[in-house]
Amino acid sequence: MNREYGFLRVAAITPKLKVANVDYNVNEIIKEIKNLASQEVAIAVFPELSITGYTCADLFLQDALLNKTLKGIETLLEKTKENNITFIVGAPLIFNNDLLNCALVISKGKILGIIPKSYIPNYSEFYERRWFTPASNIRDNEINFLGRQIPIGTDLIFQDKTNPNVSFGIEICEDMWAPLSPSTNACLNGATMIFNLSASNEVIGKYEFRKDLIKINSAKNICAYIYSSAGIHESSTDLVFSGFSAIYENGSLLKENKRFNEDTNHIIMDIDINKIMNERMKNKSYTQINSPIIYRKIDIEIKSNPKDLLRTYSKYPFVPEKAEKRKERCEEIINIVTSALAKRINHTGLKKCVIGISGGLDSTLAFLFIIKTYQKLGISPDYLIAVTMPGFGTSKRTYENALSLMKSYQVTQKEIDIKEVTKIHLKDIGLDKTDRSVTYENAQARERTKILMDIANKEGGLVIGTGDLSELALGWCTYNGDHMSMYALNASIPKTLVRYLVAYFADIETNKTCQKTILDILATPISPELLPPSEQKEITQKTENIVGPYILHDFFLYHMMRYGASPNKIKYIAKNTFKDRNEEEIDKWLTFFIKRFFNQQFKRSCLPDGPKVGTISLSPRGDLRMPSDADNALWLE
Repeated sequence: MNREYGFLRVAAITPKLKVANVDYNVNEIIKEIKNLASQEVAIAVFPELSITGYTCADLFLQDALLNKTLKGIETLLEKTKENNITFIVGAPLIFNNDLLNCALVISKGKILGIIPKSYIPNYSEFYERRWFTPASNIRDNEINFLGRQIPIGTDLIFQDKTNPNVSFGIEICEDMWAPLSPSTNACLNGATMIFNLSASNEVIGKYEFRKDLIKINSAKNICAYIYSSAGIHESSTDLVFSGFSAIYENGSLLKENKRFNEDTNHIIMDIDINKIMNERMKNKSYTQINSPIIYRKIDIEIKSNPKDLLRTYSKYPFVPEKAEKRKERCEEIINIVTSALAKRINHTGLKKCVIGISGGLDSTLAFLFIIKTYQKLGISPDYLIAVTMPGFGTSKRTYENALSLMKSYQVTQKEIDIKEVTKIHLKDIGLDKTDRSVTYENAQARERTKILMDIANKEGGLVIGTGDLSELALGWCTYNGDHMSMYALNASIPKTLVRYLVAYFADIETNKTCQKTILDILATPISPELLPPSEQKEITQKTENIVGPYILHDFFLYHMMRYGASPNKIKYIAKNTFKDRNEEEIDKWLTFFIKRFFNQQFKRSCLPDGPKVGTISLSPRGDLRMPSDADNALWLE
């Protein structure tokens, strides 16, 4: 099941080690291989020169160590041949009079390929050139090793026989730090994973810099990057090693270990190959680059297919989990949106904005964006014409909050009751008085939009739209009603993020009356308020009771649009993420989402302008070129 959705389990290990004690090191490696195989790890990587230790120095020139290394490799092959795992270890090997610092790719008791280190550091605390020769000296592409002809070189990619997208290349420590890292060519030749065997010592500041390097390599090469480095038992002479390990995917850290660990330790993670491939397909800059090196492909057999999923997903993919990051995200969005609106105001020469205020989240957010923009441009708030338009479903709470919001910010305030004019219109079209169908609801939405448009014409202003990304995904808007405006500020902000943005505005608001109103709006149930309220004038029409939880819809939207995930995969990761919801509920709302997403595309095909703030937008001029007539059958199967 895991492999079906593109997940592959990988590991990075920092083993306990004794420098120059091959038997001890090999035994530690064997123990870890058996342990990881039992956890269904498909591919594992050990540190640089993990069979001997990195700091053997001139002992690398001793026959005793080199001969013991060969015997150690033989033991390793014999003792792991029954384990269903591919692993990569480091060892010094002699080839054509040169001593090479190598990575050995091993599976089922066989060495599948040998990759020498490309860049040999010889500066500051490093003097590897004293012992090792760079890979560029190699002229042959095979080595007779332990009685077998084995591919050798830096031009090797290892790929699964059944799925060539499951493929990896190798770097060794310094290779990652070089300006032209081998990983770039490997990825351009199809590698979706890079494994790095490293022995990177610790000095002040290096930890963060090294993480940045891994992140950048993973991001620019659009790959998973699995990094393993030598641990604290490597040396106490001058250099100290921390045993840092990390797993990145497309520039995002999935997992790292705790450094300076006394014992053998590892990190395991399920990486998403399908996600990597989807990102590469979308990134046309990536596909335009041709590698100057053609790599040899080595077939491997990966059978590992765990039923569980180790990685976790945020229930709120659009919202950073940490408070400080959320604050940064909110500030960035406010800057993007207010700068966009300021440009539109300056370009059109129209200082007045017209907005409908319902006392709900979306209109409040757009209202606050306009206030911020006016502050930036030095425009008086009374240039903002805010209109509340009570209808058949307007509740006492939202009505009073709308009035309070407008009054508190000293904008030009208008109140136009739409009930009577809507009744006349419904009578004119022959709708029965008891009818509460979509016509009854949409007539109110279109009446409000008409009023706003006419006021904008009269005053010489811009109608600011308030609908958000989640509503657009579901088509939860009235065509040519709240669907339409002259500039749509919230169009790329999902509902789950709208709430945090409004909360941020409340946090930074110094006027206590304004703050109190915003907080009460945050506490109000989401509703279009198009059906009559209760006898107590309270909301009866709650959006999430009709269309489902926005927390689920935003989750579905993110994984479908950002990574092209199939509905089955979305369901799989949703089940693992929303353990408080049963499978039937997830099925129900995912089916609802798919149907609405396809059937309502015609509304998105004619959206007004609006600023893009995140990685996902449904604008027909930007991120989504989708036919209005596409059939959803394939997605519903």
